[in-house]
Amino acid sequence: MRKIIASSLLTLALFGCMIGPNYKRPQVASPQAWRFEDKEAKDVANTAWWEQLNDPVLNELIQASIRENKDLRIAAARIEQFLGFYRSTRANQFPQVYGGGTAGMERVTREGAPVPLDPMVNDTFDFYNVLLSATWEIDVWGRLRRATEAARADLLSTEEGRRTVILTLVTAVASTYIDLREFDRELEIAKRTAQSREASYNLFKLRFEGGVISELELNQVKSEYEDALAVIPQTEKLISQTEHALSVLLGRNPGPIPRGQAIDQFVLPAVPAGLPSDILERRPDIRQAEQDLIAANARIGVARSLYFPTISLTGTAGSASAQLSDLFTGPAGAWSFAGQLVTPIFTAGRIAGEVKAAEAIQQQTLNRYQQSIQNAFREVEDGLVDQGKSRERLEAQNRQVEALRNYARIARLRYDEGYTSYIEVLDAERSLFNVELSYTQTQATLFKALINLYKAMGGGWVSEADRMATQNTGAELSGDEKMSQGVK
Repeated sequence: MRKIIASSLLTLALFGCMIGPNYKRPQVASPQAWRFEDKEAKDVANTAWWEQLNDPVLNELIQASIRENKDLRIAAARIEQFLGFYRSTRANQFPQVYGGGTAGMERVTREGAPVPLDPMVNDTFDFYNVLLSATWEIDVWGRLRRATEAARADLLSTEEGRRTVILTLVTAVASTYIDLREFDRELEIAKRTAQSREASYNLFKLRFEGGVISELELNQVKSEYEDALAVIPQTEKLISQTEHALSVLLGRNPGPIPRGQAIDQFVLPAVPAGLPSDILERRPDIRQAEQDLIAANARIGVARSLYFPTISLTGTAGSASAQLSDLFTGPAGAWSFAGQLVTPIFTAGRIAGEVKAAEAIQQQTLNRYQQSIQNAFREVEDGLVDQGKSRERLEAQNRQVEALRNYARIARLRYDEGYTSYIEVLDAERSLFNVELSYTQTQATLFKALINLYKAMGGGWVSEADRMATQNTGAELSGDEKMSQGVK
């Protein structure tokens, strides 16, 4: 009979019903095609796109950030935390066995007892016992299995969270490095312009002293010279601040950053093209949002199971004796076995409140999941528009720079030959200076637009960067690798 009961309870524990809804991926309306899709583009979203920029220094900086970035290390430690939560939650499905022993000496009172102790009886005695105890909650309604399902989803969510940190980190390092090279180029333009204007200013001082030009013309030249000088410290400040920001991304104290290719020498990465379904499968933030939804869905079952009885088994077995030599003899054996059933009768609405809260959390998480997908669509659309329009603007500014260079050259020739005033030269050089700075800024904008497009696509390059992180730091395994090693 005991074997039949034990077998029945085991069957109930393993194959009993599971209260609560089973997870089903929600349907999401996906656009059939991107609004601004490049029909000639190749699907290169799986490549390490930063290597296409053809700057070895940038490659080294990204590798260094993956090794040393503190946010990434925090994310890896968080995986360890939730792995511990998962293991402790999963363990509740199985019997818990503990062992213990006691050894001591006791003296009984001779006066305080109802019947005085006989003087011939020894009032001091030893005691010894060794016991094994076991408890097991029979998971008839699936409460523990739902809790384990939620804990597993939490674990995989933290893994996707770490991959999201990698995605953000790589794009942040690349974008900040682009900013740094942009400011370097602007500083070069400002210094070159200031040097040219200084030469003109010195020449005009000589002409003014000789009475050839008026003080008005001298001050006009000086104003343009000072304007170029004012740009230099502002740009140097931006360079220092950008170096400091990049140093923190690299996990270092603020300091100088090595330089590689100039911004004019960067190679534009190819434009990634893909389908909306690719985003659903690749972006770690969406995968993280889905795991959060799975966890919230499972916790509805945990809450609903509180309406039903809890069945648990307890048992002890061991030996107890007053003599250590008799502890493991047959007569010293002792055991006990009990079953317990606890069912809610009146909880003043506590369980209903927990169920309502769990369902509300699931609805919040569902809307966040759907919102994250919509946001991904928006980011890809924005990225495609941004890089397309930035290319057009850069091409127009390139033609404008060439036109202004010719304008400045001709204006100076006309001035030297006495056909026009120096105001025309100043206007041409001022316009050229501003457009050269604007052209450099647009160059950086175009590169960052492509970087953001790769970030929005969230393709296989995240796995490539994740592989680098695992190799370099010994970070936690990916979700698939975890499941292959027993996280099921």
